[in-house]
Amino acid sequence: MEINNQKKSTVSVIMNCLNCSKYLREAIDSVFSQTYKDWEIIFWDNASTDDSAEIVKSYGQKLRYFRNEQTYSLGKARNLAVEQAAGEYIAFLDCDDIWLPEKLEKQVPIFNNDSKIGLVFSDAVYFNQKGKVFQLYDKRKPPEGYVFRQLLKKYFLCLSTAIIKRETLSGLNEWFDDRFDYIEEADLFLRIAHDWKLAYVNEVLAKYRMHRESWTFSHQYLSAGEKEILIKKLLNLYPDFSKEYSREIKAMRAEVGRQKFFLSWKDGNKKKAQEYLRPFLRIEKKFLLLYIFSYFFPFSFYAFLLQKYRKRTYSP
Repeated sequence: MEINNQKKSTVSVIMNCLNCSKYLREAIDSVFSQTYKDWEIIFWDNASTDDSAEIVKSYGQKLRYFRNEQTYSLGKARNLAVEQAAGEYIAFLDCDDIWLPEKLEKQVPIFNNDSKIGLVFSDAVYFNQKGKVFQLYDKRKPPEGYVFRQLLKKYFLCLSTAIIKRETLSGLNEWFDDRFDYIEEADLFLRIAHDWKLAYVNEVLAKYRMHRESWTFSHQYLSAGEKEILIKKLLNLYPDFSKEYSREIKAMRAEVGRQKFFLSWKDGNKKKAQEYLRPFLRIEKKFLLLYIFSYFFPFSFYAFLLQKYRKRTYSP
């Protein structure tokens, strides 16, 4: 793959869209409101059928609009957008999220601190129509530096906070894996983290919108299957991966089991759900509690209790 080598702006902002008109202006306006002005938007329309195109085309030349006539996987659509990027740095903003005005100004200079930094990320607020739900890191500062191992065990990045150095892509055999619709950015950022340092800006610089129409919410069922593919991919990609990262692989497989457990339990298949979770009961105490709970109660009751807990814990 080759990136567009035409010099235009220091930062290329990648926005991928599939019928995202509801929150689109708010997202684009948050880029135009940046205090750091040396940017371009690469907007890739993944065959939308709503009025997203009309909204986008009203913004002028700093926003470059592209469209494919059929809907591709999100991984492939992101690659098509990145191919058009001319910036030294590449940032990502999903069309239902929002940047705070100083995001680029605070993050871009961090790359100058160390030539081995390949990705800079920040804190974020997760919110819904009622307001703030929770802060991503809050008082728990995430690890920095070479954090490949930590990301394997528990992935902690938010796409709309991330900026990557263009150079990080040149050493990869592929960018976004076009097999992926749900974990495409986790796969890419993990491979970047394997070879580059990650740096963190300890400020909330983005807002992640939580809503039922979002791609993340409506396609949760894809996560477990794609993570299984990712594990196999990493095993083939890195020599001695199975030995060096055996604990992290166990944690990843346990997470896949947990996700399959919830999907089957939600569908009313308790027996199948318990089969998915049973091999991992010794890894996490909470898995055992979920396992026992599923014997006596339907998923709907668990979801009700979880919603009550979240309202009490994360109330604005």
